[in-house]
Parts: sequence; structure tokens; C-alpha cells
Amino acid sequence: MGAAKSAASEPQDRTEPPLEEALAERELTPQQWIGFFAMVFGIFMAILDIQIVASSLEQIQAGLSATRDEITRVQTAYLVAEVVIIPLSGWLAQAFSTRYLFVLSCGGFTLMSLGCAVAWNLPAMVVFRAFQGLFGGAMIPSVFAVIYTLFPPRLQPAMTIVVGMVVTVAPTAGPVLGGFLTEAVSWKALFLINLLPGTAVCLAIWLFLRVDEPDWKLLERIDFPGILCIVLFLGSLQFVLEEGVKEEWFESREIVCFTLLAAIAGIAMLWRELTTEHPIVDLRAFRNRNFAVGCMFSFILGIGLFTLLYLMPVYLASVKGLNSLQIGQYLMVTGLFQFVSAFVAGPLAKLIDSRLMLAFGLLLFGVGSWMNGNLTHEAGYWEFFWPQAMRGFALMMCFLPINSLALGTLPPEEVKNASGLYNLMRNLGGAIGLAVANTLMIQLEKGYYAQLSEAVTAGSAQAQTLLGILQARMLGAGMADSEMAALKQIHLLVMREAEVLTLNTLFHILGVVFFCALLMMPWVRKVAASA
Repeated sequence: MGAAKSAASEPQDRTEPPLEEALAERELTPQQWIGFFAMVFGIFMAILDIQIVASSLEQIQAGLSATRDEITRVQTAYLVAEVVIIPLSGWLAQAFSTRYLFVLSCGGFTLMSLGCAVAWNLPAMVVFRAFQGLFGGAMIPSVFAVIYTLFPPRLQPAMTIVVGMVVTVAPTAGPVLGGFLTEAVSWKALFLINLLPGTAVCLAIWLFLRVDEPDWKLLERIDFPGILCIVLFLGSLQFVLEEGVKEEWFESREIVCFTLLAAIAGIAMLWRELTTEHPIVDLRAFRNRNFAVGCMFSFILGIGLFTLLYLMPVYLASVKGLNSLQIGQYLMVTGLFQFVSAFVAGPLAKLIDSRLMLAFGLLLFGVGSWMNGNLTHEAGYWEFFWPQAMRGFALMMCFLPINSLALGTLPPEEVKNASGLYNLMRNLGGAIGLAVANTLMIQLEKGYYAQLSEAVTAGSAQAQTLLGILQARMLGAGMADSEMAALKQIHLLVMREAEVLTLNTLFHILGVVFFCALLMMPWVRKVAASA
């Protein structure tokens, strides 16, 4: 029996090398290249629209006659819907095929963009933005899955770099492009700009991309309870993270209710997806240790990427007093060095152990974040340049090995589902990072303001000297109540310094997070370049 088994296995062993060689030497047609880059442009639009309204919320608020608190729902609606659909995208791609799903998603995203542009009031805008996020989120994981199912191994690192640049550059470009379009045209242009490219992407995908075939039988056994649990869990969690800071967390009955709902739905989701025969999201992918650890690294990368994209504009606008165009000029440094690192990361991935490359990227990102925490209000362009340059260069050093570690060793049939989970972890990392950063910012700023205020008293010689100088300036400017005006200026100076100390502390905390991430490296299994 053993001999028979051995004999039976011999033909299989002999056929494996030719099959591997055939896959490695597979060449893509021009149509497949067009289809893939159309997908890349599609996710660029989807990710860009997460942040494109960030710099134009005041104009949208005025256009829709909304309050400052109400207008934030425009952002929240998009993010909640996007987070909900991302883990479901793997099952949807299996059922409808990548081609059908992407065309439907991009077409829906384009149509909802038109809806946002013609929205007549705030509720209409929130509904259109929610559907825009739903369709946009379904596109994002598909591209990561296609890299590992369409391309031979020798091209996968290069394509991962291309997609990685889109994923990391698009959120940076969003506020800058949004501010420019709003100033040059109108806030409606933020959405109308999607119409022509969105239509072109739909046509290109429909005509040129055929990666897989739909499995219509999956529609006969839809796990509706699983979908309900996932929607309730992720939707409630994202809502709590988005609104918690404004509502002072658990002092709000609404936040408490949604937190309990998220906890109950999360437990129910785990039980359902691990016990049902046909789960809508197959959590068993986490049995692969590299995938599980890769998702944790993706989570940490999401914390760094999205939190810094929030903190940097706050620093430059509040402390430096820069406008959106000037902020864009500062933030462009990160994107520029990402582009430069793409030409280094790809060849380097073939020469060194991916674990070593990842450790170097995490260390470099941590150092760049720590350096940002040593700035003052007088810091100029070049003081911001080098920390951003280090982080921009580090992003590809992190993104490429994390992507390969998480998805590169999974069986092809698991990649679609796993890609949704992998992307979800990055988005959750960003959401949790922003929520924690916002909470810490409020608490730290109060603490630093109290500390600084103790030094600015009537008994302080330095404070009295500064008050005299400012009062003389106010008198020279012709102000009647010069003493009150001078005291107000001192208050603003103390507030500014408290904000500088707060933001510096948050940059240092981010640096520590990435340094601590290095402690997970021993759990990462080596992945061969040809795997």
C-alpha cells in the first residue's frame, strides 16, 4: 500500500515544476494590463473620496445649511459604509466575479457621486455619501486579490508597490485636491470630478478584465444572519469611533448603546462565522500565522498612516497658520519619497529577507514620527521635511513585505476573502488611531495648558515683562483697552504652546507604537521570494 502511494505520488511530483514554471513565465495581454490599471485608478478615486471633503466641510456646510456638528455626518456616513462592505467584498467577488463586482461598484460609486453633487439637503447628502462609501469600499480589496491571482510571482512585488502608492498617496492628496477644487470652482466639483473617470473605468473593466468566473450557486446559500451580525458590529464600532470624541464617549447614552450593540454583534459574528458551513466571511484565514501577524502589521500601519494624515494638517494650520495649498506643499514630501522608495523597495525585496525589510521600514517610520515630536512653533519647511521624508521612504518598506507576508502564501481560493479582512484591519487601525489621538489631544492640551498657566502669574517677572511689551504694542496700535488685549495675546500664546506640546507628545507616542511593533517580528515566518 505504501509502495502504491509512493508510485501514485511520483507523477504528481514530476508535474509540479513544469506547472510552476508555466505560472512564473505567464505573460499578461495588453487587455489585462489595461483592465488592471483601470482597477487601480478606480480604487484611487474611492480612497481619495474618503478625505477629499475634509478641507471643504465649511463650504459644504454653508451650501446645505447645516450646523458644524451635523456636517460631520457626511464623513461618518462614508466611513461607516466603507468599513461594513470591505470584509464582505471577498464573498461578493466569488459570487459575482471580480469583473461584475468591480463594474457594479464603480458604476454605483460614480452614480452616487452625481447624487452628492445635486444633494438638496443634508439628509440627502448623507444617504448619497453612505452609498458612495458602500460602492467604493467594495472596490478596494479586489485589487489586492487580483495581484496574487492574475500576475506571476516575479511581477507581484512591483504591482504591490503600485497599489501601495495609491493606497498611501490618495489620502494625502485628498484634502489638497479638495481645497483646490473648492476654491477654483465649487464644492460640487469634489463629486462631479468622478463622473468621467468613473465611466471610463467601468468600460475598461467590462471590456478588458476577465480574472475569474461568477459562482452563482453561492447566491443560493447566502448567510443572512452572518451579514446582519457583520453590519451591526462594524457599523456600530465605526460610529462609536467617529462620534465618541464629540459626544465625550460614555457620558453619551447614544455611544453606550452603540458600544453594547457592537460588543453583542461582534460576539455573535464570531460564533456564526466560525460555526456555519458557508460563512460570508471566512475567519479561518487567521489560522495562517503569517496572515494573522500581517493583519496586525496592517492595523499598525493604518494607525500611523491615518493618524499622521490628521495630525500634520492640524499642526500646520493651527500652529503655523498655513492655508490648504501651503499644507499641501508640506505634505507632498511624503508622497515624493514614497515614489522614490518604490524604485528601491521592489529590487530590495528580491535580495533580502522580507522580515529584515519590514523591520527596517517600521524602525524608519518610528524614527520619522519621533523626530516630528521635537518641533517648535518656529520650525520651518526643512524641519518638517526630513521626518516626512523618512516616513515616506519607510511606507513602501513596510507595505510591500506586509502585503506579501499576509497574502503571498495563501491558497488562491482564499485570497479574495483574506484581502477583505486584510484591508479591513488597516481601516480599523486608522479609525481607532484617530479616535485615540482625538481623545488624547483634548486631555493632553488641558493638562499642558494648566501647567503653562501656572508659570504665567502676576508674580512672574518674565510674564510681567511680556505683558508690558504687548501692552505697549497695543497702545501703539491705538487700542483703548490695551491691558485686556495684551492679556488675550498671552492667553493665545499659552494655548499655542500647549497645542505644540500636545502634538509633539502624540508624534512621540506614534513613534513608540512602531518601535513596539518590532517586538512582533519573531512571530513572522520567512517567505521565500519565489513563494
